[in-house]
Amino acid sequence: MKKLVAMIAAGALCALTLAALSSAAHRAGGWSATLNATQEVPKQVVKDTAAKGSFTATLSGKKLSWKLTFSGLTGPATAAHIHMAAKGASGPVVVPLCGPCKSGASGTTTLTSAVMAAYGKGTLYVNVHTAKNPNGEIRGQIG
Repeated sequence: MKKLVAMIAAGALCALTLAALSSAAHRAGGWSATLNATQEVPKQVVKDTAAKGSFTATLSGKKLSWKLTFSGLTGPATAAHIHMAAKGASGPVVVPLCGPCKSGASGTTTLTSAVMAAYGKGTLYVNVHTAKNPNGEIRGQIG
């Protein structure tokens, strides 16, 4: 019986360790978002778009290296940012990415502790703006 309890405890410890390592790797590793018009808030504001995009990034400490691609916008991208808000809500810009932007834009930035905490809560999104849709044409929650 003692052997069984010891094996169960060891298994539980291994599972907790793996979960912690996986969580840390996710936080320190890749960020991504799939952008489209259906995620914009409010939805009915976006005009005439079938645009789509992708945001990928890697985090090393507080340094974020990112890349943004998109296609099908109603016009040139006037700006792109990371905003802080939950899915379905609008929030303030916390990281400017580019402006004006071309697909394939990339860069690096140092994140604040508040942005790092928001990522841990799933409350960051990428937004690409155009003249026709100045509040955002495509959006994707960062995960």
